Amino acid sequence: MIFHVPDMSCSHCTAAITKEIAALDPAAKVTPDLTNRTVDVETAQTDDAVAQAIKTAGYDSTRV
Repeated sequence: MIFHVPDMSCSHCTAAITKEIAALDPAAKVTPDLTNRTVDVETAQTDDAVAQAIKTAGYDSTRV
């Protein structure tokens, strides 16, 4: 699943998002793309759970 995170602009942002998703699912594969401001997440968790993890990291997101 891919999420657009418009305020993600640096490595600190990607680290914070990756950390929160890993807390939700330690086996998740998280691939941030700063150029497109997206995060590709491979997980068994729901879209809503991942979106909430991104929100907990301090960022709004929309599913692409």
